[in-house]
Amino acid sequence: RWRHDISPDSQGHEGKKMSDQRVQIPEALVPLSWILGDWEGTGRGHYPDIEDFSFVQQAEFRNDGRPFISYFSRTWLLNEDGSVGKPLANESGFWRLPKPDVVELVLVHASGIAETWAGVNEVLQIDNARITSARARVGTTHVMRTATASDVRGGERLYGLMDGHLLWTYDMAAEEHDMQNHLWARLAPLTLEASRSQASPTEPIYSYLPPQDIREMGKST
Repeated sequence: RWRHDISPDSQGHEGKKMSDQRVQIPEALVPLSWILGDWEGTGRGHYPDIEDFSFVQQAEFRNDGRPFISYFSRTWLLNEDGSVGKPLANESGFWRLPKPDVVELVLVHASGIAETWAGVNEVLQIDNARITSARARVGTTHVMRTATASDVRGGERLYGLMDGHLLWTYDMAAEEHDMQNHLWARLAPLTLEASRSQASPTEPIYSYLPPQDIREMGKST
């Protein structure tokens, strides 16, 4: 028997973690429970025909006792001087785990795109009955677009729990371009107090400098 408990926040943000809330998680979701909680950090975006950019992301993964995880993500442009710019992409959806190692995901984007994803969930390390390292890899099975949405044809995502942080990458095939990396980010767990302080945030909770590479992601000032 094992369960998930987030490791301490390396940024030094004190307090009870969102993932420490005592919600009765359905047994079927326990292998994916490592992703639960509220997270915030930084990442980078790049793709042909656009300028490279940095962003701040808040991501919420929550469960109310039913056999799925609800997900919501918001992002903001992060300027070179560390100031926060305009809002960027929002997305929301639901994670399902029909088998301990099988992930299903439904995502809807404000840009007019809806997708279904499928892949694998792997628990890599358990310490003292707690999941301390894991990853989920998914790829699109269907992509639906409105008439005015960009021509996104498919994607691949990798999420991982490492050293108490949530890391993820997104590869995308869009327009005339083949599958290639578009986004990556590293997020730290938010405290319960920090999340409650901004129930509907219009800006990030913490301040950040733009990340230069994956080792710098999520470092706050």
